Amino acid sequence: MQTWTQIYTPVAHSLGWSALVAALPAVVLLVLLAFAHAKAHWAALTGLAVSLSIGIFVFGMPAKLALSAGLLGAAYGLFPIGWIVLGAIFIYDVAVKSGDFDIVKESIAGVGIDRRLQVLLIAFCFGGFIEGASGFGTPVAICAAMLIGLGFEPLPAAGLCLIANTAPVAFGALGIPVITLAAVTDLPVDLLSAMVGRILVLFCLVVPFWVVWVLCGRRKTMEIWPACLTVGITFGVTQYVISNYVGPSLAAVGAAVVASFSLMLLLKFWQPATTWSFAHEDQAQRVIEHSSRRIHATRRKVQAWTPWILLSVFVFAWGLTPIKNFLNGGTPAAPNFLSGISYRAITVPLLHKAVTRMPPVVSKSTAEPAIFIFNWLSATGTSLLLAGGISGLLRGLTPVTLFWVFVGTLKRIRLSLITIAAMMALGFSTRYAGMDSTMGLAFAASGVLFPFFSPLLGWLGVALTGSDTSSNVLFGGLQQTTARQLGLSPILAAASNSAGGVMGKMIDAQSIVVAGVATGQQGGEGRILRYVFLHSVVLAVLVGIVVFLIAYVFPSVISVAAK
Repeated sequence: MQTWTQIYTPVAHSLGWSALVAALPAVVLLVLLAFAHAKAHWAALTGLAVSLSIGIFVFGMPAKLALSAGLLGAAYGLFPIGWIVLGAIFIYDVAVKSGDFDIVKESIAGVGIDRRLQVLLIAFCFGGFIEGASGFGTPVAICAAMLIGLGFEPLPAAGLCLIANTAPVAFGALGIPVITLAAVTDLPVDLLSAMVGRILVLFCLVVPFWVVWVLCGRRKTMEIWPACLTVGITFGVTQYVISNYVGPSLAAVGAAVVASFSLMLLLKFWQPATTWSFAHEDQAQRVIEHSSRRIHATRRKVQAWTPWILLSVFVFAWGLTPIKNFLNGGTPAAPNFLSGISYRAITVPLLHKAVTRMPPVVSKSTAEPAIFIFNWLSATGTSLLLAGGISGLLRGLTPVTLFWVFVGTLKRIRLSLITIAAMMALGFSTRYAGMDSTMGLAFAASGVLFPFFSPLLGWLGVALTGSDTSSNVLFGGLQQTTARQLGLSPILAAASNSAGGVMGKMIDAQSIVVAGVATGQQGGEGRILRYVFLHSVVLAVLVGIVVFLIAYVFPSVISVAAK
């Protein structure tokens, strides 16, 4: 079997020049999407070609290994990422086909027709719950589709959901990013959880204001400051308390639930003085429609909300370790009847442990595993498809009708699935070639400014991989190693990787494509990227400033045990 050791300074033995060359695939992808108005799948394929070329001809990666890495990334893009997108859009299509989505819209409108409040409730609160339960782009797909159904235009529906889906990302999928970070760094999970919660508490308060400001401007935002403040404080305080005193698993889920109920309770006693709508909407007509809307019985509302209730229950259940183990065929010590059927770990030919990562990226030379996990039953996408199918049957749709709804959904997102596969292939080829590590080392070489750049490294990792978990795997070890060399807290450095990474979630290729699919903007991904890019950069820089201040001005924020 051919093996290869990563080289991190292939260009003139210079880390700076090597990092610039390593960044070219991501730069090409972003430029084609944001400025050249290229179709997303062509931009992704071009970026992939650049990545493979640099990996092979500059970094010296054998062509067979580079192609194998690309194929593994493409497979990962289709499953589980594409599988989740398919399931999320299928649920929405089932709700529309059954006619229940109109009732869902009317029940949401019962809270108020103000677009600002709808964004807080759906994009931030409900999106935070879905992110906390499942992650992987599910909240953007679900919430953006719901906003479209409520009458939002496609671009703001996509962009606002992407921006809102930041505060809970570090604790998404039942805390998996933080749990994984602890595993790869050998740092205590409770200390990492607490530190991430402390870094992000300010941003939990800021993001609700930020999202509404992007929607309607500063003056109109201040008209609903009680709602923004209520959501921000309850979300931030709850996430802080759970992450610091319970653990990472339920931090985002609990925060979203408390924030949702707090907003609903506030609206019982307070309403904004004016109602805000989009410029193209007839405000008087919306008020008339709201006042004359049908009042449905509680039972009918529950029926209409069945897909989303089942989604919440299934996604949460699928994230619980006992259920996940059962669906995967049990444990090695106690297998069940699904053993060997529902879970397959497939080693990738040629690539598995053929690429070696070297210090200082890792503490000692490490052969990189290359395993494709095909857990078709325990995958989040399966829970979404089951929720959609069961809710359709409960609402009287026949299996044949559901089949054709599924076919229609698959046909509608086929190009987007290709795009996701190509973008993940780009990310995996970059990772196995060591190009991402070269960029990470460039950040780590910033010396006294490292606490500022540490979150930006996490931001870069999520922008490249589409996952806070993957970014933590990629750069968590590098963060703590560099921190120890500089005499800084490894807990702070590792936690800042995860905290900074959440701001990269809104611009990663996977999220952009998911948002495009959910809002019917296939081919318009560049517009979505331009809508959110500056917000992502500014928020990431603000995280860097917060971490820098914690490191040098307010070290008491770091617990004594974490130092």
